[in-house]
Amino acid sequence: MTTDRKRSASIIKALLFVVFIITAILVFQFTPLKEYLHPQSIKNYLAATGSLAPLLFILAYAIGICLFLPATLFTGIGAVLFGASFGFLYNITGAMLGASAAFFIGRYLGRDFAASLIGDRLSKYDEKIAANGFTVTLYLRLLFFPFTPMNFGMALTRISFAQYFWGTFFGIIAGGFAMTFFFATLAEVWSTGGMETLWDWKSLLSLALFVGSFFIPKVVKHFKPEI
Repeated sequence: MTTDRKRSASIIKALLFVVFIITAILVFQFTPLKEYLHPQSIKNYLAATGSLAPLLFILAYAIGICLFLPATLFTGIGAVLFGASFGFLYNITGAMLGASAAFFIGRYLGRDFAASLIGDRLSKYDEKIAANGFTVTLYLRLLFFPFTPMNFGMALTRISFAQYFWGTFFGIIAGGFAMTFFFATLAEVWSTGGMETLWDWKSLLSLALFVGSFFIPKVVKHFKPEI
């Protein structure tokens, strides 16, 4: 393939990438899909699917990530429907599947065009990010960098998928557990109706972990990787 044809192909893929992102946002904002993706609607539907609920939830989580829906929404639903243990497992699986899918979409459609725009100065940063891909990804995840924009954004760099995958996995596991445990505990207290359980060890622990998760970025900032 000639240089001109390569550039034309990269431009076409970049345009498709932009169209995909705009369409994903518009579909959610201005079509009936928004009503179907309401938390209560998702909970009602999944609750009626029986043994298929975990699989459908994981797929919904992954698709939602690619459509720029907030991961927190699905994390809360997973916690309420499946409890702390299984909810955490399904939440992490759905988040990783969605993050991986978004990365591959961004890598295939946008990387070539992004690379063609990178000058010598930015190329050095691109190389450093690739050389420290796991650390950079882990750092940004622990800073709670917006989940979906980062999925697509990292795909435009030279970082390898393995670096991105494991950096994401270890970067979201602590916050994901804290949020799932917190939402699951709240749902349990609400369903039992026993307000005295708000002060038992489980409720207090879930609250402490949830609040503590917001201090993770402050701690992580002191360990910023050099790029």
